[in-house]
Amino acid sequence: EADQAVKLVQQIVADPEVGAIYEGTVVKITDFGDFVNIMPGTDGLVHISQLANRRVTKVSDVVKEGDKLKVKVLEIGRDGKIRLSHKALLEG
Repeated sequence: EADQAVKLVQQIVADPEVGAIYEGTVVKITDFGDFVNIMPGTDGLVHISQLANRRVTKVSDVVKEGDKLKVKVLEIGRDGKIRLSHKALLEG
């Protein structure tokens, strides 16, 4: 239990890192991708091209709000925007 508590605190106070993998929750779906909450108060964008190994026509065909999604941080812009990828974690 103590280990879980320590991990939880580290997640809350940590900053997202490029290359890190997070289990997030889809919080918003748009025509161009979906926003995933990767830690408290921190959302990033999975562009539609980074959702799957195939062409995705509609984001909602792949994910729904509330879905858990494993993502990798591709980039953190100077403006603080976080680019995420689900495709980077898929086989093939």
